[in-house]
Amino acid sequence: MTGALQHADDDNVARCVRCGAEAAGPCASCHDPVCGDCSTLTEGGVRTWAICLGCADRRGRRLSGAWRGLLLWLGAIFVGLALVTWLVGKLVG
Repeated sequence: MTGALQHADDDNVARCVRCGAEAAGPCASCHDPVCGDCSTLTEGGVRTWAICLGCADRRGRRLSGAWRGLLLWLGAIFVGLALVTWLVGKLVG
């Protein structure tokens, strides 16, 4: 025998990283094993993916990211319209 650690049991079942229950599968984002209670479904194009709750929090399943993007687009449109108005005013007057 060597001095390395060896498995004494035959329990090769993957365990959830959050609660320790039997994992249903890996998180689609971080690939950690998660159970059904510690995961949420999200849409990634045509397919539906299961991601862990930690990735769901980090990836921003809240609307704050969407609102920030919308406000940036509206701000860019406003600045563009102000620039066009200023240029037209300079050319006409």
